[in-house]
Amino acid sequence: MADTGLSGILLVGGASTRFGSPKALARYGDETLAERAWRLLGELCDERIAVGPLDGLPFPAVEDEGTGPVAAIAAGLRAATREFAVVVPVDMPLLTAEALGFLAEACREAAVAQDGPLPCAVARRVLPAFERGERKLRTVLAALDTVQVELDPAILANVNTRSDLDTLAS
Repeated sequence: MADTGLSGILLVGGASTRFGSPKALARYGDETLAERAWRLLGELCDERIAVGPLDGLPFPAVEDEGTGPVAAIAAGLRAATREFAVVVPVDMPLLTAEALGFLAEACREAAVAQDGPLPCAVARRVLPAFERGERKLRTVLAALDTVQVELDPAILANVNTRSDLDTLAS
């Protein structure tokens, strides 16, 4: 693959309280949600960084503070070596590499889909904005030069419960 200048950050953490078990390890088709998202990032990114405390992943994960997506993105940006990163939550199994590419292309400091804040693209240079202690991702992104990108709403489906996953699979 040619050097795209992109890091891929996969957010695998989270309590998954509504889901009832770790979402990252739930199966969607013939792979787990984590495997699917990892593969997706591999289609577009030169490097992939998983962030989260989960055991049982088939790839290494960088630990974060466990305080939410802002801290997880900060951990991913600290590990990243590319100028820009696309950030994917583990619970959006219908995302495409094309959509992530649109976010990356539009990114100045950050880019989000119309329903944001995730998935998103962020410039590594804005890491300090993620390290200031703010816990709400929308607040961090609002303070940056953030571009909104219209993506197909169907690919932004988010899995919060087993019922959500079953609905997507049917």
